[in-house]
Amino acid sequence: MMTTPPVTRALAEWIVSVKDGDIAEDVRQEGVRTFVNWLGCAVGGASHETVDAAIRGVAPFSGPQTSTVLGRSEKLDAMHAALVNGISSHVLDYDDTHLKTIIHPAGPVASALLALAETRPQSGRALITSMLVGIEVECRIGNAVYPDHYDRGWHITGTAGVFGAAAAVGHAIGLDATKMQWALGLAASQSAGLREMFGTMTKSFHPGRAAQNGAMSALLAEAGFDSSLRGIEAPRGFANVMSDKQDYGEILDDLGSRWEAALNSYKPFACGIVIHPTIDGCQQIREEIGARVGAIASVQLTAHPLVLELTGKTSPKTGLEGKFSVYHAAACALLHGDGAPTAFTDEIVADPAVVALRDKVRATADRRIHEASVVIEITFDDGSTMTKEIDRAIGSRERPLSNEMLDTKFLRQAELVVGAADAERILAAAWAIEAASDAGDVARAARSDKLRSAAE
Repeated sequence: MMTTPPVTRALAEWIVSVKDGDIAEDVRQEGVRTFVNWLGCAVGGASHETVDAAIRGVAPFSGPQTSTVLGRSEKLDAMHAALVNGISSHVLDYDDTHLKTIIHPAGPVASALLALAETRPQSGRALITSMLVGIEVECRIGNAVYPDHYDRGWHITGTAGVFGAAAAVGHAIGLDATKMQWALGLAASQSAGLREMFGTMTKSFHPGRAAQNGAMSALLAEAGFDSSLRGIEAPRGFANVMSDKQDYGEILDDLGSRWEAALNSYKPFACGIVIHPTIDGCQQIREEIGARVGAIASVQLTAHPLVLELTGKTSPKTGLEGKFSVYHAAACALLHGDGAPTAFTDEIVADPAVVALRDKVRATADRRIHEASVVIEITFDDGSTMTKEIDRAIGSRERPLSNEMLDTKFLRQAELVVGAADAERILAAAWAIEAASDAGDVARAARSDKLRSAAE
């Protein structure tokens, strides 16, 4: 019988040992890009009704108002700010994606770290180091159980994200190896998030709660609150309880030399990533056919079965549901060339012209097609046809967003919430995070009085 390695201990020992200089410059630069993208998504999502509801629910119970709710006027205690900022950063489904596991890494990790940085100051460079450590932990744990864990119905951003937040905060506050094991055990006991919630406000609650629970895990461990030292690999630990697959080599192999955090990707479209090839292709078709969009008789999509499993809502009723409808996304991209947050509002989902074209879209599953590919066949009223094949969409590792594209994405969503001048200022602060002597200054720079308190 193969002996299970001491995964939790080895991982904890690595977490607490990482120094700023241990991380290669190219990985650090990807970390800054991750931070910029995350902050833009958090500010961009700040005006969503989901965030309003979250603040109304938790603000009356907040402790000292130490930490900024990004893009808003409110402050909450660090734990509740981590929760709300995690929600805000994910609610538009516009955040980063680790393509091997479809984890959205930054939401749980950066939301926890930046909220804490306003109460326990650290430099921006230190924050990026801790963030990269946390992202590495959540993605490696995700690799160890994906896809079985995800196929069971777990939302892996929540379930793996809590480990990332615990690791990041534990690193930031200087836990020793034993206390870091406790923090990982506490995180394992709070690992949650169900795919049933996709298309509802609760989907974005998952990274928010992962941020809050992960930070709490590290702080409890710091205070002497113990747990099992084998929370990940024990027979009744996380990996064995929540997955039929346990590949511990994915957690431990090349730890510190091969960085999953360097493989992060950034969405050009504000919806489930499996829809992105369809939006990319439909936007290209729109550019090519011009006014003939009005003469489309039918649209046939052929995609991997996962696309229809995740985004097969044929008649979405809300903007959040629209993010999980490849039919809506195709229609909106063809009619308006849009895949930004403006394509996934309640109003656009109900727009008669969008609904009429959406009803002409059909989709077929084909396992021979890669998850990141699609074939789009358009038939026009006169019987003529055209076909567009997308192998990898813009935003993929093969076609990554440039820094300039990240700037455009940041400003387009943030300007709608805080205005153009403040969006530019926050963007500059985000790019300069590694030069900040106090990372909390970046959070404070992202505060805005333009949104009235939801609790008032």
